Amino acid sequence: MDRATLTAERDRVAARVASLRHELASLAEEQALTSHDDEHDPEGVTIAVQRAQLQGLLAAAERERDDLDRAVDRLASGAYGTCGECGGPIAPERLAALPAATTCIACASRPRRRRTAR
Repeated sequence: MDRATLTAERDRVAARVASLRHELASLAEEQALTSHDDEHDPEGVTIAVQRAQLQGLLAAAERERDDLDRAVDRLASGAYGTCGECGGPIAPERLAALPAATTCIACASRPRRRRTAR
């Protein structure tokens, strides 16, 4: 994986973050203009549920963007493609599927023990 590919993936995820933020803001505007009694709305999903779903998607996209930022940093430092657990190489196929991967398949397959913040 090269810097251009990682950067393109990061830009794609950053665009998704921006889009989700825009959707969330639009939903907030829509909620401000409508009745707050959406609980009995016959149209289906409530605005609160939509907001919670968007917030979850946004949080996941922000984590993915941040993971890709760290991957770009690892590439610059020469640590990209090296397992953070065992120090061995991360298979190119794994990096192609998960560009921000920090562990090899063997280490990722092990039962996870509770980790402290890095």
